[in-house]
Amino acid sequence: MKILSRLLFLLLISFYSYAQDVDIELFKSGFSSPVDIQNAGDDRLFIVEQAGRIQILNADATINPVPFLNITSIVSSGGERGLLGLAFHPDYANNGYFFVYYTDNSGDTQVARYTVDGSDPDIADPASALLIINEFQPFGNHNGGCIQFGADGYLYIGLGDGGSGGDPGDRAQNLQLLLGKMLRLDIDNVEGGNNYAIPADNPFLGNPDALDEIWAYGLRNPWRFSFDSETDELWIADVGQNQIEEINREESNLAGLNYGWRCYEGSQAFNTSGCPDPSELTFPVAEYTHSVGYSITGGYVYHGSVYSDIQDLYFFADLNGLIGTVDNDNNLVNHGNFGGTWVSFGEDINGEIYIANISGSIHKVIGGEIFDTEDFSSSDVAIIPNPASDSLSVSINNSLISSITILDLKGSVIITESNISTSEKIIPIQTLNSGIYIVKIKSENGKSIIKKIVIK
Repeated sequence: MKILSRLLFLLLISFYSYAQDVDIELFKSGFSSPVDIQNAGDDRLFIVEQAGRIQILNADATINPVPFLNITSIVSSGGERGLLGLAFHPDYANNGYFFVYYTDNSGDTQVARYTVDGSDPDIADPASALLIINEFQPFGNHNGGCIQFGADGYLYIGLGDGGSGGDPGDRAQNLQLLLGKMLRLDIDNVEGGNNYAIPADNPFLGNPDALDEIWAYGLRNPWRFSFDSETDELWIADVGQNQIEEINREESNLAGLNYGWRCYEGSQAFNTSGCPDPSELTFPVAEYTHSVGYSITGGYVYHGSVYSDIQDLYFFADLNGLIGTVDNDNNLVNHGNFGGTWVSFGEDINGEIYIANISGSIHKVIGGEIFDTEDFSSSDVAIIPNPASDSLSVSINNSLISSITILDLKGSVIITESNISTSEKIIPIQTLNSGIYIVKIKSENGKSIIKKIVIK
């Protein structure tokens, strides 16, 4: 367990900066209260609208005229309620299953499974709902709402403490309640009369004083969590009460952690009556006070292929417009106010990060330096002409080309060819618009190089 002294040390080495090495660009507007962004393993982005719709945003920034799913009739929306979360099954390409987290018409939390239409990949079957888990919500706020699949294939569900202020029912510390917890479910099996099973290594399985579904506890309102796609670390942004917004970061498979709420708000004591010793709690790796922001939105660790200077940074934001990052050493950097009411992040299939403004727009997060990396010498690679207009000739020495991929600056794949097995390849580019593109070349001996090109 992390202890308080370690947290204080980490906070001492944290810093704030307003250098604008991170920026955003508008990708698409016209949504109604977007609150989540997900991908299904292809070029589409699925935009969750709070009222109960899921829209498809295509790679060319067009929106499909018909929503992927519309369940507004069964969703209670407004304030912190609504259709709040979406997760696609790891085997979605084969089974068509996806999961949603919403507030039902009774004001309670419901997680349900739906299935894509068998003949149209852009439309879900609204009659396919399978209810997974339901939880009573005593108040209208602190509904949580994030659901994600871990690398273990299990579904993780983040529930808030049930609302009001100060957790008056001490729900987050009560292991007999699901509120204020991170749940972990096996949704590929059923047992005990439920539409899910309990993973065998859940930390409280068989404990008569705790619920089997619980993975971690002591959360106030985990407004977005994610798994690092390379390390499987779990990042949780937990909204504070009136002083501190916190970011938690844990190694994969660390089960049964107590994140401390209502005993502590971030690193500061809040209401420690009847609480465990601080040595038994897990404190955040980074935090900021309400002099900086007032409601945190958690994001993702960037592992995209476009920007080199933001690699491995965890992105978060705040409703006040702030966008920030946390690096591998847990240093927090405030990149400034970008003017939006940021409520969610999302990743596309290429690992590029997007951010949602509740007012209706989706923006792309961009860095300051485009990748120009190489596993083998530039002298061994020729891309001519550059600038180009009709075609590119790509050649390498001392090896054969395995694949060539051309991406735009949004990280979208524009052209890709694989299994080339020649030392030189001509790529037609007449259909590309003028601008800057990225070429990724892989050789058959496993080496790669990334270069910028200009299309006239």
